[in-house]
Amino acid sequence: MENHEFDVEAFRKEAIKKLQDGEGLLGENGAFTPLLKSFLEQALEGELDAHLAEEDVPNRKNGRGKKRVRTSLGEIDIATPRDRNGSFQPKVIGKRQKQLPKDLERQIMTLYARGSSLGDIRDWLEEMYGVEVSPATISRVTDKVIPLLEEWRNRPLESVYPFVFMDAIHYKVREEGRVITKAVYGIIAVNQEGYRDVLGLYIGQNESAKFWMQVLTDLQNRGLEDILIACVDNLTGFVDAIAAVYPKTDVQLCVVHQIRNSKKYLAYTDT
Repeated sequence: MENHEFDVEAFRKEAIKKLQDGEGLLGENGAFTPLLKSFLEQALEGELDAHLAEEDVPNRKNGRGKKRVRTSLGEIDIATPRDRNGSFQPKVIGKRQKQLPKDLERQIMTLYARGSSLGDIRDWLEEMYGVEVSPATISRVTDKVIPLLEEWRNRPLESVYPFVFMDAIHYKVREEGRVITKAVYGIIAVNQEGYRDVLGLYIGQNESAKFWMQVLTDLQNRGLEDILIACVDNLTGFVDAIAAVYPKTDVQLCVVHQIRNSKKYLAYTDT
């Protein structure tokens, strides 16, 4: 059987090469197109798995066809799975559908990441696009796609980054029937060739130096040996956490936070 696992490291290297050569991010040969292609193919595989599990009559997979669809990143060729009985009717990309609804792939994963239930996602798809899918189908689709995200999140890093920016944002999610606040720890770096790279996104209950220590340790375990300059906010204990993992790193306080800290020494009439 053909291997459809997505090679995140190969994708990263190819994307960087395309950018260095002055090629675009989008379009048929864009740097991001392989990622979307893999997403759609995995989603279709998940739909077929759900279809075969729900059918009452004997059925099985029967190879793949090819199809060109128009997406938000341009036209791409995807492998479409087939079943032996011909009863499989995919919902994400219908049999005769030639264009993917704009931002569909992003919206599904955004809703899932925000804590929406599978039923909520199903209702949203039906309302926005007239697509009727069962929670079981959505579950199988996300089960196929989530490992791709995990593979990206755990990919090996370069040994040295000259500049690394670290900060957390807070957002509301619904969890077990309650709306709670969570923090997303974001790490953006500039590599030695001058290109930006998102090193990782981590989710915690709230921002703390203790959690940042776990994040920094994970970056170290993924191959990041040294940071020349780290740009952070003035979170208590953050500088000490960086020093514990990367003792040679110079820490630069974010300009916005520097201004905020300076303003507290000014009279109200001068601010």
